[in-house]
Amino acid sequence: MTLAAATNESLANLSNTLIYSAMAVYTLAFFAYIAEWLFGSRSKVGRTAAALTATRTKGAAAPAVTVRKAGGTAVLERPQVVVRATSGSRDVPDGPGAHGGDEQGDLYGRIAVSLTVLAFLIAFGGVLSRALSVQRAPWGNMYEFNITFSTVAVGVYLTLLALKKNVRWLGLFLTTTVLLDLGLAVTVLYTASDQLVPALHSYWLYIHVSTAILCGAVFYVGAVSTLLYLFRDSYENKLAGGGRPGRFASSVLERLPAAASLDKFSYRVNAAVFPLWTFTIIAGAIWAGDAWGRYWGWDPKETWSFITWVAYACYLHARATAGWKGRKAAYLALLAFGCWLFNYYGVNIFVSGKHSYADVGLGALQAVGF
Repeated sequence: MTLAAATNESLANLSNTLIYSAMAVYTLAFFAYIAEWLFGSRSKVGRTAAALTATRTKGAAAPAVTVRKAGGTAVLERPQVVVRATSGSRDVPDGPGAHGGDEQGDLYGRIAVSLTVLAFLIAFGGVLSRALSVQRAPWGNMYEFNITFSTVAVGVYLTLLALKKNVRWLGLFLTTTVLLDLGLAVTVLYTASDQLVPALHSYWLYIHVSTAILCGAVFYVGAVSTLLYLFRDSYENKLAGGGRPGRFASSVLERLPAAASLDKFSYRVNAAVFPLWTFTIIAGAIWAGDAWGRYWGWDPKETWSFITWVAYACYLHARATAGWKGRKAAYLALLAFGCWLFNYYGVNIFVSGKHSYADVGLGALQAVGF
């Protein structure tokens, strides 16, 4: 069968157009998120500093009980005591969000989310058109994996918003990385729409790769929240020590959830998706048995998938251990996500193995110096 008969070029071109259109809308969403952060009111900023100041002043002595008279009745007043949370972060209030809690910032935020939804729908159309152009799953090479991964990552974010989770602070970081991911896809990793090699003609392609993409998207959300936790925790520690963070740091970090909330969120996200990552590796092993006659052969992709599994298993175990709360566990979580990223990009681009059929556009790589 010829390439012309195997590929619907009209749908393939439509897919490319939709992906570029999605990038344009994501760019508008990116600027809307920036406006939300910059022009939102700062009237509610400073609650963390106030809480930690109260902690220093009241923590200097044992909580005292004062007695005042109100209409002849003695009333006991106990000072509010701020304690350390179990994650190692102080029990301080969550920030109001990127918009700062005012109408102007909220308007920019709603525009940003609306543009994100529109871009997601356009990108989803691009992924679907790519699949229909060759009548197969749209993740047969690195270009297709990238455009699908970024779309799923945005889908996870929008799902959390639909579930009434306070994650709008994630929008700016999400659109930034999605634009970088799609930019890499349409330049360095672009591969023309084509049919799969025989080894990939299996229903396991839909099961194994789709779960790997979903896991990566959720791991990404966990990694971003972990990174922001480290910044927010440093900010809270500096305030607790009597320091004065810069205006920019205060403006941005004050609006984020408290360090304890970010730490808990990242842990729950990673813990929730870890069983699915375990299934992904098992599904890959079963597919390898069907395709290559062996379940495990320490192929580079298999090896780094297992290394990633071990890294996240260590993180979850350490996170549940009293001595590895907070920052130590966060560093381990970022290391685990780094393993996933290397498995995603590094193994396919720099390492040869049985998964090398997942073309990454070698001509483009050579053109940029790889």
